[in-house]
Amino acid sequence: MSENKKTNIFRLIDKIEGDKVIWIIVLMLILISIVAISSSTPLLALMNKSTRGAIINEQVMISALGLGVILFFYAFIKKIGVLRFISKMCFLLSFLMLAALAIRLNTPIIRAVRINGAVRALSVMGFQLHVFEFTKVMMIMYLAWAVQAFNENKLKLADRMVGWGMNFMKKPGWRLFMYVFFPMGVVCLLTLMGGVSSTLFVALVMSITILIGGVKFKYILGLVACGVAMVFLCIGVYKISGGKVFERIGTAIERISMAKEDPEAELIRLIETGQRGTKEYEEVYGRMKQPISAKVAVSEGGIIGKGPGGSTQRYVVPIMFEDYMFSFIVEEYGIIGALIVILLYGSLLARGTILVRNSTNCFTKTAIAGLVVMISGQALMHMFINVDLGPLTGQTLPMISHGKASFLAFSVAFGIILAVSRMVKKQMDKEVEQATPLISSSGDHVQDGLNDLDQFDSMEPDIQEQEQEEKEA
Repeated sequence: MSENKKTNIFRLIDKIEGDKVIWIIVLMLILISIVAISSSTPLLALMNKSTRGAIINEQVMISALGLGVILFFYAFIKKIGVLRFISKMCFLLSFLMLAALAIRLNTPIIRAVRINGAVRALSVMGFQLHVFEFTKVMMIMYLAWAVQAFNENKLKLADRMVGWGMNFMKKPGWRLFMYVFFPMGVVCLLTLMGGVSSTLFVALVMSITILIGGVKFKYILGLVACGVAMVFLCIGVYKISGGKVFERIGTAIERISMAKEDPEAELIRLIETGQRGTKEYEEVYGRMKQPISAKVAVSEGGIIGKGPGGSTQRYVVPIMFEDYMFSFIVEEYGIIGALIVILLYGSLLARGTILVRNSTNCFTKTAIAGLVVMISGQALMHMFINVDLGPLTGQTLPMISHGKASFLAFSVAFGIILAVSRMVKKQMDKEVEQATPLISSSGDHVQDGLNDLDQFDSMEPDIQEQEQEEKEA
C-alpha cells in the first residue's frame, strides 16, 4: 500500500510542468514565511491589539491566497501571445496607480494611504495595495514587450506618427525613447514622490531588464546620464519648494548623513556626560535602536541559532518581521538558517539563468531575466542592510517578510516565471523531437561505417603504404 502511495506521489510530481526546482523554491519560501512570522510578531500583535495566533492564521490565509495566485497565472497563461497582450497594458496600469498616489486620490472605493510617512499604498475597498511592489512586476513585463517590439520593429503608434508627418520617428533612438525610456522616466518620477530607495531599485531593475533584452549599451549610458540629470533636477525642486515637493528626498538625505555619523559614539558620550534620558539622548537612541538591534540579532545567532521562539530582539525592533526579517532568521536559526535562505534565492537566480539561456524568444527571455533579477536582487539588498552594509531602504525579504500586498506581488512574479518555464520546456522538447538523429534508426550508416573500417583493415600492407604515400604527396 505504501509503495502504491509513493508511486502515485511520484506520478503527480512528474505531471507537474514547468521548472520543478522553482516550484520547490516557492514552496520552501512560503513555509519559511509562515514559521518566521509566527515567531517574530509579538510586537505586531500588541500594536494591533490582536494575538499571535490570529496573525499566524492570517499569514496562512495569505500564503494560500498567494499560492492560488501562482496557480492561476500558471494555469491561465498557456500561450506567449496572451502574456504579451497583458504586458502591453502594464505601463498604463502602473501609471494610473502611481498617479492616484500622486494626486492623493480619495474616493469611497479607492483612496491613497500614507505608510511610514509617505503615500505608498491604495486602499481598495479596505484592502491595502502596495503600489510600488506591483509596479516593479508590471514594468518588467511591459519592458519585455517593448524591447521585443522595438527589436522586431513592430511599433504601430510610431508608424502612425510617421504617417502624420513626424518623420523623426523613423529613427531608432526616438522610437526607443518613446516606448522604453519615456515610460521608465515617468514611473521613476512618480515613484520618487513616495520613496527614494524604491525609485533607485525600480530604475536599476528596469535598466538591467532592457540591457538583457538587447538594448545597446550606448543607449543605456544615455539613459544613465538623463537619470543623473533628473536626480539633480528633483533635488533642486525639493530645495526650492521648501521640502513640500519630493519630500522623501529629505528623508534620504537624513539617512545618508546618519550613515556617515557614528551614533554609538554619540550615545556613549551622552551617557558619560550624564545626559541619559534627555531629548537629545532619546533622538540618538531612536535612530540607532533598530540597526544596532539587528546587528545584535545577527551576532547572537551563532551556528545553529537560539531556536524557534528564542529571539530577544523581536521585542526591541518594531519592524523585525518586515525590514529586518533576515536578522531575525539568523538569530533564531543561526548561520545554517541563513545559508538555507541564501541557497534558495541563489538557486532561483541559477534556474532563471538556465531558462534565459534556453529561451529562443526575446520577450520570454527578457521577462524571466527581469523578474528573477528583481526577486534575487531585492533579497540581496535586504540581507546587506540587515548586516549593516547600507542604509535602511525598507526593502522586504521576498515571499518571507510580513506584508500582504508584497507577498501577492511576488506571487504574481513567480506565477509568470513558472508559466514561462513551462513554455520554454515545451519548446525545448519540440526542438529535440524535430532534431535529426545522429544515428539513423535503420542502422545503415553504422553498418556502412563498419564495412569501410573492415575493408581498410583487410588491405595488404603494400596497398596501405601506397595510399599513405599518395596522401603525403
